[in-house]
Amino acid sequence: MHRFLLSRQWVIITLVALLLVPTMIRLGIWQMDRYGERSARNQLVTDALAAEPVPVERLAAPGHAVTRDERYRTVTARGHFVTDDEVVVRRRTNADDEVGFHVLTPFVLDDGKVLLVNRGWIPADGPSQTAFPQVPAPPRGEITIKGRLMPDETTEASGIKDLQGLPDRQIMLINSEREAKRLGARVLGGYVAQTAPEAKGAIPERLGSPGEENAALNYAYAVQWWLFAAAVPVGWVVLVRREARERARAAAEKAAPENPGETGETGAETGAAAAKSASVQPARGHAP
Repeated sequence: MHRFLLSRQWVIITLVALLLVPTMIRLGIWQMDRYGERSARNQLVTDALAAEPVPVERLAAPGHAVTRDERYRTVTARGHFVTDDEVVVRRRTNADDEVGFHVLTPFVLDDGKVLLVNRGWIPADGPSQTAFPQVPAPPRGEITIKGRLMPDETTEASGIKDLQGLPDRQIMLINSEREAKRLGARVLGGYVAQTAPEAKGAIPERLGSPGEENAALNYAYAVQWWLFAAAVPVGWVVLVRREARERARAAAEKAAPENPGETGETGAETGAAAAKSASVQPARGHAP
């Protein structure tokens, strides 16, 4: 009854089902791995933002690469801004997705080392973005700032490769090694996204807190893939049973007489012929 499973059509259907099941299971496992990674990153951000502020020198030093555990840690620094060496970072957006600049200002610590401080976002003066924009000055004199420690931006991580031929005092990536060469100073690794003190007039706009990644979405995708994997064999069984029923019905119809009324009519005709034959026989016991 199930010989049809050996047909070319059903062999292909079965092979596709056998391939889909492990593929969907693997996709579900991949989504669970993504869920674990995003959950871990979210926890790192939460822990870093909740940690007590520490002096920046405890976590950063010239040539030091900011680690994953150090990223987003709140740090403090005492010193003064040097606006003469200030640059802006091109093609940065604010919370409303408006394109402008980030303001990167060297901050000289009491011991002479330099900390790169991203003071926030400012709008571009024009569509060309070739002229150096009007940048509000930072506070003068000795101050204490607070911010989130961030790692250097690199071509590998950002995909930005066009770093040459830029307008004067404009850069594409915040990189302490490149800035150390430009400034000719000992620059601490990474940079700080300033959070305090607040800027006068709300410009530059301080960078927002890092948002949490939607890890729950990956968990939902994993469950979805596994439900699909379970549905494939169930669907295959349903199709097989429906095909078997249809073939059995077709076989039954083929085995039935083509005209069910023919048998009754033939019997009636035979009976009539027999009666007629009996009526013409001579009665027994009488001479002809």
